[in-house]
Amino acid sequence: MLNEINNTIRITVPHKKIVVSFSGGVDSAFLAKICSDLKYDVTLLTIGFENCHDILFAKQISHLINLPHKTYEIDYNEFNEIKQHMKKKINVDSISWIENSIAFYYISKVSRQLGFDVIVTANGIDELFCGYDIYRRIMPCSDDKILQTMNIKLKNEISMLNKISSISSIFDITLVHPFLLRNFIEFAKQVPLFYKIRGENDFLRKHIIRTLAFQVGVPKISAYKRKKSMQYGSAIHKFI
Repeated sequence: MLNEINNTIRITVPHKKIVVSFSGGVDSAFLAKICSDLKYDVTLLTIGFENCHDILFAKQISHLINLPHKTYEIDYNEFNEIKQHMKKKINVDSISWIENSIAFYYISKVSRQLGFDVIVTANGIDELFCGYDIYRRIMPCSDDKILQTMNIKLKNEISMLNKISSISSIFDITLVHPFLLRNFIEFAKQVPLFYKIRGENDFLRKHIIRTLAFQVGVPKISAYKRKKSMQYGSAIHKFI
Protein backbone atom coordinates (compact mmCIF):
# COMPACT_ATOMS: atom_id res chain seq x y z
CA MET A 1 0.00 0.00 0.00
CA LEU A 2 2.75 2.45 0.96
CA ASN A 3 4.76 1.57 -2.16
CA GLU A 4 1.67 2.21 -4.30
CA ILE A 5 1.14 5.61 -2.68
CA ASN A 6 4.80 6.56 -3.10
CA ASN A 7 4.70 5.64 -6.79
CA THR A 8 1.43 7.51 -7.30
CA ILE A 9 2.92 10.68 -5.85
CA ARG A 10 6.09 10.36 -7.93
CA ILE A 11 3.99 9.99 -11.09
CA THR A 12 1.56 12.85 -10.42
CA VAL A 13 3.86 15.41 -8.77
CA PRO A 14 6.79 16.21 -11.07
CA HIS A 15 7.59 19.57 -9.44
CA LYS A 16 9.79 19.35 -6.35
CA LYS A 17 8.66 22.63 -4.75
CA ILE A 18 5.03 22.26 -3.68
CA VAL A 19 2.30 23.49 -1.39
CA VAL A 20 0.24 20.90 0.45
CA SER A 21 -3.29 22.00 1.33
CA PHE A 22 -3.14 21.30 5.05
CA SER A 23 -5.77 20.98 7.79
CA GLY A 24 -3.63 18.98 10.19
CA GLY A 25 -5.96 15.99 9.84
CA VAL A 26 -4.79 12.50 8.95
CA ASP A 27 -5.16 12.80 5.15
CA SER A 28 -3.24 16.03 4.62
CA ALA A 29 -0.66 15.19 7.31
CA PHE A 30 -0.07 11.76 5.73
CA LEU A 31 0.34 13.34 2.30
CA ALA A 32 2.69 16.02 3.62
CA LYS A 33 4.86 13.52 5.51
CA ILE A 34 5.17 11.18 2.51
CA CYS A 35 6.04 14.05 0.15
CA SER A 36 8.68 15.24 2.60
CA ASP A 37 10.10 11.71 2.90
CA LEU A 38 10.25 11.57 -0.91
CA LYS A 39 12.45 14.70 -0.79
CA TYR A 40 9.89 17.19 -2.06
CA ASP A 41 10.32 20.78 -0.86
CA VAL A 42 7.03 20.98 1.05
CA THR A 43 5.29 24.06 2.44
CA LEU A 44 2.02 23.53 4.29
CA LEU A 45 -0.80 26.03 3.80
CA THR A 46 -3.93 26.42 5.91
CA ILE A 47 -6.73 28.91 5.29
CA GLY A 48 -9.71 29.82 7.42
CA PHE A 49 -11.33 32.45 9.57
CA GLU A 50 -9.60 33.79 12.68
CA ASN A 51 -9.19 31.17 15.43
CA CYS A 52 -10.93 28.48 13.37
CA HIS A 53 -10.30 24.82 14.11
CA ASP A 54 -8.09 24.14 11.09
CA ILE A 55 -5.67 27.01 11.67
CA LEU A 56 -5.23 26.22 15.35
CA PHE A 57 -4.89 22.45 14.85
CA ALA A 58 -2.68 22.73 11.77
CA LYS A 59 -0.22 24.93 13.66
CA GLN A 60 0.10 22.23 16.30
CA ILE A 61 0.61 19.38 13.82
CA SER A 62 2.97 21.29 11.52
CA HIS A 63 5.22 21.92 14.52
CA LEU A 64 5.20 18.21 15.42
CA ILE A 65 6.11 17.07 11.88
CA ASN A 66 8.60 19.93 11.51
CA LEU A 67 7.53 21.29 8.12
CA PRO A 68 7.24 24.96 7.05
CA HIS A 69 3.69 26.18 7.58
CA LYS A 70 1.84 29.24 6.33
CA THR A 71 -1.64 30.35 7.38
CA TYR A 72 -4.09 32.83 5.89
CA GLU A 73 -7.03 34.32 7.78
CA ILE A 74 -10.04 35.09 5.61
CA ASP A 75 -11.21 38.69 5.77
CA TYR A 76 -14.84 38.93 6.87
CA ASN A 77 -15.36 42.10 4.85
CA GLU A 78 -14.40 40.56 1.48
CA PHE A 79 -15.92 37.13 2.09
CA ASN A 80 -19.39 37.84 0.67
CA GLU A 81 -17.90 39.33 -2.48
CA ILE A 82 -15.69 36.27 -3.01
CA LYS A 83 -18.64 33.96 -2.27
CA GLN A 84 -20.79 35.59 -4.96
CA HIS A 85 -17.91 35.53 -7.43
CA MET A 86 -17.35 31.80 -6.84
CA LYS A 87 -21.06 31.01 -7.23
CA LYS A 88 -21.03 32.66 -10.64
CA LYS A 89 -17.72 31.09 -11.61
CA ILE A 90 -18.67 27.45 -10.97
CA ASN A 91 -22.40 27.97 -11.75
CA VAL A 92 -23.79 25.16 -9.58
CA ASP A 93 -26.27 25.07 -6.70
CA SER A 94 -24.35 22.65 -4.49
CA ILE A 95 -23.38 24.33 -1.20
CA SER A 96 -20.48 21.90 -0.81
CA TRP A 97 -19.08 22.79 -4.23
CA ILE A 98 -19.39 26.51 -3.48
CA GLU A 99 -17.66 26.10 -0.11
CA ASN A 100 -14.81 24.12 -1.64
CA SER A 101 -14.43 26.60 -4.49
CA ILE A 102 -14.08 29.43 -1.95
CA ALA A 103 -11.47 27.47 0.00
CA PHE A 104 -9.42 26.71 -3.11
CA TYR A 105 -9.73 30.31 -4.30
CA TYR A 106 -7.91 31.43 -1.17
CA ILE A 107 -5.44 28.52 -1.21
CA SER A 108 -4.54 29.28 -4.84
CA LYS A 109 -4.32 33.02 -4.27
CA VAL A 110 -2.00 32.68 -1.28
CA SER A 111 0.12 30.00 -2.98
CA ARG A 112 0.73 32.33 -5.91
CA GLN A 113 1.64 35.17 -3.54
CA LEU A 114 4.17 32.84 -1.90
CA GLY A 115 5.69 32.03 -5.29
CA PHE A 116 4.37 28.50 -5.78
CA ASP A 117 2.96 26.92 -8.96
CA VAL A 118 1.64 23.58 -7.67
CA ILE A 119 -0.77 22.65 -4.88
CA VAL A 120 -1.04 18.99 -3.89
CA THR A 121 -4.16 17.75 -2.11
CA ALA A 122 -5.29 14.58 -0.36
CA ASN A 123 -8.69 14.61 -2.07
CA GLY A 124 -9.88 11.10 -2.86
CA ILE A 125 -8.90 9.38 0.38
CA ASP A 126 -12.33 9.84 1.97
CA GLU A 127 -14.06 8.49 -1.11
CA LEU A 128 -11.79 5.46 -1.52
CA PHE A 129 -11.27 4.50 2.12
CA CYS A 130 -14.77 5.05 3.53
CA GLY A 131 -13.99 8.32 5.30
CA TYR A 132 -17.50 9.73 5.02
CA ASP A 133 -20.20 8.91 7.54
CA ILE A 134 -22.49 7.63 4.78
CA TYR A 135 -20.30 4.52 4.54
CA ARG A 136 -21.00 3.72 8.17
CA ARG A 137 -24.72 4.24 7.68
CA ILE A 138 -24.90 1.82 4.72
CA MET A 139 -22.65 -0.85 6.27
CA PRO A 140 -25.52 -3.35 6.73
CA CYS A 141 -25.90 -3.27 2.93
CA SER A 142 -23.99 -5.45 0.49
CA ASP A 143 -20.44 -4.80 -0.69
CA ASP A 144 -21.92 -3.95 -4.08
CA LYS A 145 -23.96 -1.14 -2.51
CA ILE A 146 -20.85 0.26 -0.83
CA LEU A 147 -18.92 0.11 -4.11
CA GLN A 148 -21.81 1.83 -5.89
CA THR A 149 -21.74 4.60 -3.28
CA MET A 150 -17.97 4.87 -3.66
CA ASN A 151 -18.28 5.30 -7.43
CA ILE A 152 -20.93 8.01 -6.99
CA LYS A 153 -18.76 9.87 -4.47
CA LEU A 154 -15.71 9.60 -6.74
CA LYS A 155 -17.61 10.90 -9.76
CA ASN A 156 -18.87 13.87 -7.73
CA GLU A 157 -15.42 14.63 -6.33
CA ILE A 158 -13.72 14.51 -9.72
CA SER A 159 -16.42 16.69 -11.30
CA MET A 160 -16.11 19.22 -8.47
CA LEU A 161 -12.33 19.37 -8.73
CA ASN A 162 -12.51 19.85 -12.48
CA LYS A 163 -14.68 22.90 -11.83
CA ILE A 164 -12.34 24.14 -9.13
CA SER A 165 -9.34 23.84 -11.46
CA SER A 166 -10.80 26.77 -13.40
CA ILE A 167 -10.51 28.83 -10.22
CA SER A 168 -6.90 27.87 -9.47
CA SER A 169 -6.01 28.65 -13.08
CA ILE A 170 -6.93 32.30 -12.43
CA PHE A 171 -3.71 32.42 -10.42
CA ASP A 172 -1.79 30.17 -12.84
CA ILE A 173 -1.80 27.41 -10.22
CA THR A 174 -1.94 23.68 -10.96
CA LEU A 175 -3.91 21.48 -8.56
CA VAL A 176 -2.64 17.90 -8.23
CA HIS A 177 -4.69 15.11 -6.62
CA PRO A 178 -2.49 11.97 -6.45
CA PHE A 179 -5.15 9.79 -4.84
CA LEU A 180 -7.48 10.34 -7.78
CA LEU A 181 -5.06 8.88 -10.32
CA ARG A 182 -6.96 6.19 -12.24
CA ASN A 183 -4.47 3.43 -11.41
CA PHE A 184 -4.55 4.29 -7.73
CA ILE A 185 -8.36 4.32 -7.71
CA GLU A 186 -8.42 0.80 -9.13
CA PHE A 187 -5.79 -0.33 -6.63
CA ALA A 188 -7.66 1.19 -3.67
CA LYS A 189 -10.95 -0.44 -4.69
CA GLN A 190 -9.28 -3.83 -4.29
CA VAL A 191 -8.33 -3.17 -0.67
CA PRO A 192 -10.68 -5.28 1.51
CA LEU A 193 -13.37 -3.29 3.29
CA PHE A 194 -12.18 -4.54 6.68
CA TYR A 195 -9.10 -2.35 6.30
CA LYS A 196 -11.30 0.69 5.67
CA ILE A 197 -14.36 0.35 7.90
CA ARG A 198 -15.27 -2.09 10.70
CA GLY A 199 -19.05 -1.78 10.92
CA GLU A 200 -22.02 0.53 11.31
CA ASN A 201 -20.69 1.83 14.64
CA ASP A 202 -17.28 2.71 13.24
CA PHE A 203 -16.99 6.48 13.69
CA LEU A 204 -13.27 6.56 12.92
CA ARG A 205 -12.94 4.64 9.59
CA LYS A 206 -10.03 4.85 7.10
CA HIS A 207 -8.10 2.41 9.29
CA ILE A 208 -5.40 1.45 6.81
CA ILE A 209 -4.66 5.12 6.10
CA ARG A 210 -4.50 5.93 9.81
CA THR A 211 -2.20 2.98 10.50
CA LEU A 212 0.17 3.91 7.65
CA ALA A 213 0.11 7.57 8.64
CA PHE A 214 1.15 6.72 12.19
CA GLN A 215 3.85 4.36 10.91
CA VAL A 216 5.46 7.05 8.72
CA GLY A 217 5.56 9.57 11.56
CA VAL A 218 2.24 11.43 11.61
CA PRO A 219 1.51 12.28 15.26
CA LYS A 220 -1.10 10.08 16.92
CA ILE A 221 -3.30 13.08 17.70
CA SER A 222 -3.62 13.63 13.93
CA ALA A 223 -3.54 10.02 12.71
CA TYR A 224 -6.49 9.02 14.89
CA LYS A 225 -8.51 12.24 14.87
CA ARG A 226 -12.07 11.99 13.55
CA LYS A 227 -12.83 13.62 10.22
CA LYS A 228 -13.67 17.32 9.95
CA SER A 229 -14.18 18.53 6.38
CA MET A 230 -12.32 21.63 5.22
CA GLN A 231 -15.44 23.78 4.88
CA TYR A 232 -16.25 23.10 8.54
CA GLY A 233 -12.75 23.26 9.94
CA SER A 234 -12.08 26.57 8.17
CA ALA A 235 -15.47 27.98 9.33
CA ILE A 236 -16.40 28.74 5.69
CA HIS A 237 -19.59 26.69 6.10
CA LYS A 238 -20.52 28.70 9.20
CA PHE A 239 -20.22 32.02 7.37
CA ILE A 240 -21.94 30.77 4.22
